Amino acid sequence: MDNRDYIILLYDYYGELFSIKQREYFEDYYFNNLSLGEIGDNIGISRNAIHKVIKNVSDKLLFYEDKLQLYSKSIKIKEIINDVPNDIKKKIEELL
Repeated sequence: MDNRDYIILLYDYYGELFSIKQREYFEDYYFNNLSLGEIGDNIGISRNAIHKVIKNVSDKLLFYEDKLQLYSKSIKIKEIINDVPNDIKKKIEELL
């Protein structure tokens, strides 16, 4: 998995921890495939300011995962679930 995909996966876990503006810039860049310049033009701030926010969010995502390991733990849980009988497996998956 490349770094971009990993950052996007982490955003699914930790995205709500960021401000609305941080989420907006991140989503425009990663999900809407806008360039830094396009985002800056739409909002009225510099390309460099957008880059700084997106870099900050990406760094924090990696930091959160390093400390909390929610993504890593979810992968391990899914691996364990695969070994559980089907009736119990369905109930566990409903909780996740």
